Parts: sequence; C-alpha cells; structure tokens
Amino acid sequence: MQSTFEHASLPAYRKGEFFNLLSPAAQADLEALIFPSTYPAHSVLFSETQPATGIVIVLEGEVRLSINSQDGRRLSFRIARAGEVLGLFSTVSGKEYEMTAETLYPAKIAHVTRQAFLQFLNRHPEVYQTVAREMIRTFNAACEQLRMVGLSTSAPERLARLLLGWSEKSENIASGAARCRLSLTHEEIGEFIGASRETVTRTLSVFKHRRLVSQHGCTITIPNRNALESYACG
Repeated sequence: MQSTFEHASLPAYRKGEFFNLLSPAAQADLEALIFPSTYPAHSVLFSETQPATGIVIVLEGEVRLSINSQDGRRLSFRIARAGEVLGLFSTVSGKEYEMTAETLYPAKIAHVTRQAFLQFLNRHPEVYQTVAREMIRTFNAACEQLRMVGLSTSAPERLARLLLGWSEKSENIASGAARCRLSLTHEEIGEFIGASRETVTRTLSVFKHRRLVSQHGCTITIPNRNALESYACG
C-alpha cells in the first residue's frame, strides 16, 4: 500500500482512477507505451466522425470534450483532467470517435495506437473490466450533462449545477467552501449549459450579488456549497 508521501510524489496522471485500478504489471506495461507530447492550447486531439486511431491519455492539463454541429454550434460535455483515458469506446470497438477532444490550455498528452492498446489488452485481459468501468462512467457523465441541459428549468439552475460539479473535483473543499479554476470565457461556459454569453454574464453577476460565489482572477470560490445547492434545486 502506498504511503501518503509516495502518492503525493506520483505523476498527476498516475493518481487517476483508471491507472489506480490497474495491477502493477499492467500499469508498468501501459506506461511503457506512453510517449509524452506537449500541445498548445486549443489543439484538437481527435474529432468526432474521425476513424479511431487509438486512445489519448491526459498526462497534464485539461481537455474539453464536445460535440459540434455543421453550422458551428458546440455543446461541451465535460473537462477531462490528468489521468483520464479518452477514446476508449471508439478504440475498442473500431468505430469513429463520438466527440471532439481539444486542449483548453497547454497540455501534455500521450497517444497510444489502437493496435498497441488492443495488444496491451490481450496481454492483460483483466483490464477489460477497468475499461468497461471507464466506459460506463463516461456514459453516465454524458447522460447527466444532457439531463442538466435538457431538463433543468433555468439557466441559473444549470450554471449552479455546473459550478458545483466542477468544485467537486477541487482539492480545496473544506468547511463547506470550495474553489474551482474558471479560465473559460463566458461564451465557453455557456456551451456547457446551453446558454448565451450574455446569460452567463448576467447569472454570474446575480450569484456574486447574492454572495453565492466570489471571483478573484480565474478562481471561483463557493463560500457555502449548501446555499448554492439549494439555489440549484430551485
């Protein structure tokens, strides 16, 4: 069992759920396939309808997953962070990618070809269970995002739920307060909740006026998660 110090000293991607579920042998084998590359912000790692060439492992940074229409409209599903493995379903099934993956900021990424990943799975068949769990988690997250966009009654409710969801991934949760980084533009935030830039700007102003959130630079602070949760419930 790893000590707290050993866990803290691991590369960021090794702390992700996918890697944590691998046996030491499978973990070492997969890491032997990782060749990091650095990408600037707004680099497209793969696009929907593109034939799957393999998986993408987020080593450092953040990647936005979205679907896009031919007329330029975009619905953003979620932000993938270090340790997440993208394109699993498409790579295993041999189908086209179902979403577009784009770096939000400069990021360190590893591509593993479909052939190499399938060979890895053949060497470690127990990893299929981990892959299935990750696919289910991704599917559930997509359903939750669609539920929020399609069934939430108002843009303020959707924005509150989005901020709460992002803050759950923050390591700064303490005494009922939480923080999350918010380097996205208001237009980009709107793409996560199906709202215009003006609506996001207006709603954030209301949240600040009611002291549901505060903002300093790129950091959003939620002083009391319970208060914002109550607001999100309508």
